[in-house]
Amino acid sequence: GESGSGKATLAKLLLGLLAPTSGSVRIGGVDVATIERRALARQIQPVFQDPYSSLNPRKTLASTVALPLAILDIGNAAERRARAIAMLERVGMSSRYADVYPNELSGGQRQRVAIARALVVEPRIVVLDEPTSALDVSVQSQILNLLMDMRRDLGLTYVFISHNLAVVEHIATRVAVMYFGRIVECAPRAVLFDS
Repeated sequence: GESGSGKATLAKLLLGLLAPTSGSVRIGGVDVATIERRALARQIQPVFQDPYSSLNPRKTLASTVALPLAILDIGNAAERRARAIAMLERVGMSSRYADVYPNELSGGQRQRVAIARALVVEPRIVVLDEPTSALDVSVQSQILNLLMDMRRDLGLTYVFISHNLAVVEHIATRVAVMYFGRIVECAPRAVLFDS
């Protein structure tokens, strides 16, 4: 959908950051409003658009990635750090980056850290709000390929928000088109792009 069509609002509803004014948002048939906040955070995690503003500049990469584990009280400090470093490696960041700060990274590296932070709690669903729009084209391709590999390897569901049709065609399996706050079309990728 175009800017202002409701994509980001839909993401906030899925993440439980906003309550619907009517109707309900369901994940696996369960109303999001009835799921305890921490339990919801274990199921669904966000990756934000701007990797420059979504990482705390005062935290090392390992502590940034481990933060959701700490918030959800998963493991002790040593276990959280080990899981964070393992996830950094899984998204293509060497363990030598564990004690580096975000200002030492490129945009693509920062987005890899944001993806690691989202995946470290092993969610079922990841909401990606324009995760490649702030990146140059070659880095976009690397991040999209990483996301596709992670989706396949971890059995993830993505809600991928974009108005870049080339990116949508590359990553989506189903596409919902929004207009003025409503989903006006929903179809498998091939059907939507063929017609």
